[in-house]
Amino acid sequence: MENNNNYLIPANANRGKLILGFFRGIDLAIFGTGAGITLLLILIFQGMLTSWVVAIGVLAPAAITGFLVIPVPHQHNMLVFLTNIYEYFFVNRQRYYWKGWCNKYVEEETSSK
Repeated sequence: MENNNNYLIPANANRGKLILGFFRGIDLAIFGTGAGITLLLILIFQGMLTSWVVAIGVLAPAAITGFLVIPVPHQHNMLVFLTNIYEYFFVNRQRYYWKGWCNKYVEEETSSK
């Protein structure tokens, strides 16, 4: 049997480099910061947590950072997904020009009318 150096690498091969198979170091740092801010806010506003508005405001940092680091299918996590959307629409927007035999055919059809 010949070895042509053709390797089939599974899609989840990089999961071994991740913490618990899901998280990068920056993901845990982001969530840890949000959780730390939430703990600090709980200590500061512990007398006012009976109000829904204050309770939601206090829990917001952990909820937002938790949402950013949850894994999603076909992407690493929501942070990577939102970064890809931002880069596609605002940073690396490419313009594709219509070229080729289809373009020539369309030009002939519109000029003959």
